[in-house]
Amino acid sequence: MFTGIINNVGKIKTITKNRLIVGAESELLSQLTDGMSVAVDGICLTVVSFDKTSFAIEFMPETQRKTNIASLQENSLVNLELPASPHTFLAGHIVQGHVDGTASIQEIKNKGNSRLITLSAEKGLGKYIVAKGSIALNGISLTIIDIIDDVFTVGIIPYTWDNTMLHSVAVGTVVNVEVDIVAKYVEKLLKKE
Repeated sequence: MFTGIINNVGKIKTITKNRLIVGAESELLSQLTDGMSVAVDGICLTVVSFDKTSFAIEFMPETQRKTNIASLQENSLVNLELPASPHTFLAGHIVQGHVDGTASIQEIKNKGNSRLITLSAEKGLGKYIVAKGSIALNGISLTIIDIIDDVFTVGIIPYTWDNTMLHSVAVGTVVNVEVDIVAKYVEKLLKKE
């Protein structure tokens, strides 16, 4: 489990068809162990090795199909989050790292001290997104401002813009989306069998 509060940004050093090597700060690297989960742009992945400058993860075809991992390149910035622990301050929301799909950035607009980002989600994700509800974009816990069908808007404060990979996005960038888990459980419970 994660919280969606990003405290580390890493950089892709190497990417192959099923492996990423991510450069990270020593503070994060010192907490890793082989087999540990880490969220990379909101994707829960397993650390297979690490050293003093980076860590490696492997991913399967399903991860490639469901996320933006195939669009990452060398030097791409990625949000990193270690799993929540009993000592973690739960300031975001419950984030599993199980990406539901992707969304494409349609517009980035300055408004006051913040930025409003409008995104178009994959068809069908909109039913899980509600105004003032929670969503994780590339692992960042955010609040939805507005939603119409599969198009929604979030607001980004300057701190989040500067301290996550968001400052490297542009119109057309594809981000990972994890909708609030409660909506998916409610849907399943209400379905007639």
